[in-house]
Amino acid sequence: MRIDKYLKVSRLIKRRTVAHDAAEEERIFLNGKAAKPGAQVKPGDIVLIRFGNSEVKVKVLSTPEHVAKDDASTLYEVITD
Repeated sequence: MRIDKYLKVSRLIKRRTVAHDAAEEERIFLNGKAAKPGAQVKPGDIVLIRFGNSEVKVKVLSTPEHVAKDDASTLYEVITD
């Protein structure tokens, strides 16, 4: 699954276009490298998202195409350093 779509489906970012733009501005990292919007995400990957002065680091648990609103938080695990 594309990283911009995954971020929307998992509700880490509200809209796919916002996720797409964030990836192009190198604010999204996949396994330590800046991710392009079309980068493929698979279970086990580590995603780092930079929002202004804060960061969110998550581990991808699954990548389904569609998710009910209540189940979105089951797609990832927040990693704290």
